[in-house]
Amino acid sequence: MILKLTPLILLIAAVECQFNSQDATLAMLERVNEPLFIPKCETGVMLEVPTDYLPSGYQEAAIQNQLNNRFRNRIQIPIKKIQIPDVSDLLALPRLGTFSTFVPRHRKLSARLITLFMEMRTVEDFFALAAYLRDRINPSLFVYAFSVAIMNRQDTRNVRLPPVSETFPGRYVDGSVFVRAREESYILSDSLVSMRATIEIPQDYTATQREPEHRVAYFREDLGINLHHWHWHLIYPFEGPREVVQKNRRGELFYYAHQQIIGRYDFERLCNKLPRTVRLQNFAEPIPEAYFPKLTSQIASRNWQSRPGGLRMRDINREADQLKVDIADLERWRARFLEAIERGRVESTNGTTIPLTEQNGIDILGDMMEPSQYSVNPQLYGQLHNMLHVVISLIHDPDHRFLETFSVIGEASTAMRDPAFYRIHSLVNDIFNLHKQSLPRYTVQQLEFQGIQVRGIEISTKGTTQRNTFMTYWEKSTVDLSRGMDFFPRGPVFARFTHLQHMPFTLNVDVTNSGQRRQALIRVFLAPKLDERGRDMPLVEQRNMFIELDKFLYDLQPGANKIVRNSVQSTVSIPFEQTFRDLETGRPPANNTGGSDNFNFCGCGWPHHMLIPKGNIEGFPSILFVMISNAETDWVRSFCVFFEIELLKMLSFCPPRILDGLSLYFYLIFLDHHNEMSTEANF
Repeated sequence: MILKLTPLILLIAAVECQFNSQDATLAMLERVNEPLFIPKCETGVMLEVPTDYLPSGYQEAAIQNQLNNRFRNRIQIPIKKIQIPDVSDLLALPRLGTFSTFVPRHRKLSARLITLFMEMRTVEDFFALAAYLRDRINPSLFVYAFSVAIMNRQDTRNVRLPPVSETFPGRYVDGSVFVRAREESYILSDSLVSMRATIEIPQDYTATQREPEHRVAYFREDLGINLHHWHWHLIYPFEGPREVVQKNRRGELFYYAHQQIIGRYDFERLCNKLPRTVRLQNFAEPIPEAYFPKLTSQIASRNWQSRPGGLRMRDINREADQLKVDIADLERWRARFLEAIERGRVESTNGTTIPLTEQNGIDILGDMMEPSQYSVNPQLYGQLHNMLHVVISLIHDPDHRFLETFSVIGEASTAMRDPAFYRIHSLVNDIFNLHKQSLPRYTVQQLEFQGIQVRGIEISTKGTTQRNTFMTYWEKSTVDLSRGMDFFPRGPVFARFTHLQHMPFTLNVDVTNSGQRRQALIRVFLAPKLDERGRDMPLVEQRNMFIELDKFLYDLQPGANKIVRNSVQSTVSIPFEQTFRDLETGRPPANNTGGSDNFNFCGCGWPHHMLIPKGNIEGFPSILFVMISNAETDWVRSFCVFFEIELLKMLSFCPPRILDGLSLYFYLIFLDHHNEMSTEANF
């Protein structure tokens, strides 16, 4: 399968002198190390930037004329000239330096930039400010803040962002890819571009199978999974204007999304005969897990730092980053969380206390764990989650004596590659679970759906006659990384990587409705049946490992109902080809509202190719769990910010603490892994 990513900027908008936000966005995010006035995209579209917007080295008329002659017959998109606000503070971060939203100083700079972008009165003003700043400030800071603004401004809600893997391919593929790509670009240029070979990225390029943790590298290093985490942090940024940061149920969704990530990761570990993740507990103990990412920063032209096994976290004191945090701070912040949960309330800055109730407790705690300036008392409860990321990311150079920067766990778009990420979030989940365990038991009245009974469920999978069996296999997919390649001659740069995939399947559910017509909310979950020792997993442990496969509404008619649901219909996942599609091909006209709605899908979902855990050759025994509840009182559509959803009630963290009285069904199924390779996808 070849998924061609190179955008084709439409020329009609420029000819008609209409400013097109989608075209401008793609140009802004292409080859961010190159000046903005150099033509972008295959068609060579050039943004017509006011002269004084350019860095001083490019403002001389002779240089400008020389560049214009070099790229003759290009279509230009005009950029408006506006009064530029004071942005001197944004220049404090070196242009070729590193940027991380986990670092407080960097976070404040991003908040300042997001605020400036959001305050621009018109979309033309917004892009004008972006054009002025793009070639002056740190590219990573620019891309992050620009992306957050695109997703939150009302006048850019229909603009789609390209995946960050196109903008910064060095965060996701082996650095040797760029050396080979540069060689081919010089040898096979102009009319020979079509002869460029696809560069193969080995599945085991970060370690060998001698390292047990590498058995689940296919999960940690999956391109779609890491893009999912980056997308989360665009939807829920750390700091910025209140309307951007303080979204409804932000803390609760932080808990649920990361609980699902840990559940999925531990599921994959069990499939590969590894124990579940051990939470990060003693901050003084060595971290046995090593990680060597083999990645290169294209901005700083430096390798992402590695972490050998056995290193200990140490106090961080880096004057250049205005960063000082002690291990004692981490211990104190954790103790304050545990104390608040034990007391059942948190202290606010004005001296009053806020109870941690069943309705809002997890939302308050989640918002405090990944704090913003609007969280409850961040001075008291600190930054446990964020600083754990920072301390581990700088474990190799805590005092900056070697002038090294952070490792992949210190950047949201790459953090999930590191095994230590899952140890951090296992600790965070355990803290949240202490609160959940302190709550009253659910009552039957809260959970029951009277008159509804699940009679049976069945899974049928394409490619096998065996019922109640999921099938997984390896698939090779090809993406074009040329948008992030800042060298000449231009042309496609194809890279092929291997990822997990599953065969399409159909869920059949038989339901009896003894009452009137009802609208039901149907949730489908999956959990491992056995623990590390091959014993049946107790429900008290299993409940934290139920991963969500689907969630949908269904009208139950009186009597017998046969529900048929295809895997591609899952509302919790996003298809692979939509994540990596060409944002110009097939794009509807601006006046085609219906077509735009279909084109502008939500990008919040879990990658569909990773929906089903790998399983094993023998057939990994698992439990499929279907729960049906009343949609009128229990409908939570998704955690997507693009739909203005009021969460009607507390999310149903499944399975509930008691299961009596609810319409549900458990069923034994198997996960069969076929250790075979496919180069085609059935999309």
